[in-house]
Amino acid sequence: MLQMFITGLLWFSAIGCGLLAGLYFAFSTFVMTALGRIGQAAGIAAMNAINVAIVQSLFLPIFLGTTVTSAALAITALFRLGEPGAIAMLAGGVLYVLGMFVVTMIFNVPLNNALAAADPASQETASLWARYLTNWTLWNHVRTVASTAACALFIAAIAAR
Repeated sequence: MLQMFITGLLWFSAIGCGLLAGLYFAFSTFVMTALGRIGQAAGIAAMNAINVAIVQSLFLPIFLGTTVTSAALAITALFRLGEPGAIAMLAGGVLYVLGMFVVTMIFNVPLNNALAAADPASQETASLWARYLTNWTLWNHVRTVASTAACALFIAAIAAR
């Protein structure tokens, strides 16, 4: 019964990581570039609208749920290190929690909050917007890689079981 539960958590986490990796990949590869190409006020308004809408969508339960299940899998793996797939499960959980969730909370969210507090039309906001586009995208690349690698590690753990 516990084995089936762990397998279910692995599947949920793998799918969640894959979904979020795809979302972050889109932002890293073309969304942020497009927002940077339109006028400052329009780009800021669009990003602020995205940041409001995303937490009111299915994104948030997938984001939080995958974080919780990934952490649970990492903890579980610590007590089952001798079992097939445990190392991949541990690595996937730690990588996802640190490389996606912690990075989001420490870097992306504060950048989003600073952008939301800025006046999109002011000249002073120009330097904030330029730094935002660079820094937010850099940390989003980290989230993309971490989510993709965690997805692969959870799939490896499933295959090893």
